Amino acid sequence: MPHEGVEQDEHEREHLLHEIERLNGRMEEAVLANLLRYLTKMSLTIPQLRVLMLLVTSEKGATGRDLAASFGVSMASMSTMLDRLVSQGVATRSLDPDDHRVRRVHATPRGASVVRRLLVTRPFRSDILVRLRVEDLRALEQGFRAVSEQIALMDDTE
Repeated sequence: MPHEGVEQDEHEREHLLHEIERLNGRMEEAVLANLLRYLTKMSLTIPQLRVLMLLVTSEKGATGRDLAASFGVSMASMSTMLDRLVSQGVATRSLDPDDHRVRRVHATPRGASVVRRLLVTRPFRSDILVRLRVEDLRALEQGFRAVSEQIALMDDTE
């Protein structure tokens, strides 16, 4: 008899894993649809987004020359791209504090917000969570806690 219970537990585990994977796929598709709607409203090109992402992740910002070299484009092309980013309010140019002949480019708070919105998909936003029943929130919290613990264990072993 104990063997039958183990088989049933394993069957339930497989079913739950399959259902979680299916639901996660549906959430990813919904988030992607929202992301695509957001992208179509923006006037940034993919190359501009790539440059903006680099700027957002660089605490010191970057020079036009460094960016041109990183992306394998001419200085003139990069300058034009940076002009567009600045005109859209997602980047700013300033003098390098160490060398006043050099201008550094930084992402603005708006630019950082654009990148976060594009890269950080959040199907568990507060405006969605607030509509859930308390028992569903408890189950979700328990699941997040378990996943977080497993991620922490992975970090320790890798």
